[in-house]
Amino acid sequence: MPTRDVVIIGAGAAGLMCAIEAGKRGRSVTLIEHAKAPGEKIRISGGGRCNFTNMHATPENFLSQNRHFAKSALKRYTQWDFIDWVNRHGIAWHEKTLGQLFCDHSAKDIIAALLKDLRQVGGELRLSTSVTGVERKGEGFAVGLSDGSTLDAASLVIASGGKSIPKMGATGFGYEVARQFGLGLVETRPGLVPLTFDPDTLTRFKPLAGVAVDGAACHGKTRFEEAMLFTHRGLSGPAILQISSYWREGEEIRLHIRPDLDVFALLRAARQHNGRQAIQTALAEHIPKRLAQMLVEEAGLAGNLADQSDKKLRAFTDRLAAWPLTPTGSEGYRTAEVTLGGVDTASLDSRTLQARTAPGLFFIGEVVDVTGWLGGYNFQWAWSSGWCAGQVA
Repeated sequence: MPTRDVVIIGAGAAGLMCAIEAGKRGRSVTLIEHAKAPGEKIRISGGGRCNFTNMHATPENFLSQNRHFAKSALKRYTQWDFIDWVNRHGIAWHEKTLGQLFCDHSAKDIIAALLKDLRQVGGELRLSTSVTGVERKGEGFAVGLSDGSTLDAASLVIASGGKSIPKMGATGFGYEVARQFGLGLVETRPGLVPLTFDPDTLTRFKPLAGVAVDGAACHGKTRFEEAMLFTHRGLSGPAILQISSYWREGEEIRLHIRPDLDVFALLRAARQHNGRQAIQTALAEHIPKRLAQMLVEEAGLAGNLADQSDKKLRAFTDRLAAWPLTPTGSEGYRTAEVTLGGVDTASLDSRTLQARTAPGLFFIGEVVDVTGWLGGYNFQWAWSSGWCAGQVA
């Protein structure tokens, strides 16, 4: 029965990073991956160019029941450390908005570099292989595999991800292992996901399907300013995906259309310049025409700009700055970019990601109750948590 120092389940971003770091320290490492290829989430991310980190990553960009938990890992292996790694491998990259970093060429460049490092440290990668069972064996672990073999491991690292994007094979395997060894779990739910609405609201939105607008999505004191997209199911776009991680069923969100503009002042100026112009025509100079028409109709504003008093214009533009909507749900794990919740951080050591009550057992990446904002933050958590576990596993 083969014995390895470290067996890692899941060859995604966190698992590959952990394997490389453990291998650098002279440990024998085997990575188990049920898919046909490693790093599938890396491959599809960022439209195929992998938003591999964010220049502004801090612990404040992450959700968890313990908002302090991620501090240690993010401080020990930062975005600058990963950028240095990217540069050492000669991967060309560029910054988009809000500190988001992407490969110039392809996400496959990141995967190829990780696999190169894995080979250099002698790591073994077993693809198209599932885990049939995990048991404690002495001070280590016995890992049963779908080919009928069993691996003995001194350390076992769970890097199997969450439930998001099930078509790529995402499962709740990591949570089952946590439960088996008595670790706590925080209820999971889809994160960074489009929001859906009741039939009446969707009827109102139907003419807007495909319309995008710059805006802000707000929930309580949390606010994200980015693009929003109306769809035949509801709302999507970066601002909506961001706020979805904070929203819960039954709660209201508020939209601010074009927060970068003083729409009241613009409409007043348009009224003075051409009072016979329709209000939706003036508004359509700043937001998509179909959206302008719907907003004016719903506000009950009739006639031309000259017919609108300052009071009416102010009431209308105030609504554009705080348009209340109550989603009924989300599109679920099918389209969610991440999974909120997971292995309770109270069960793990924040420095090593090792289970407090099961020495030698580690949980890293998305399977843990640490979820980042949209824009490269979740990859940074994968790199940081994988690096930390790799130092000691």
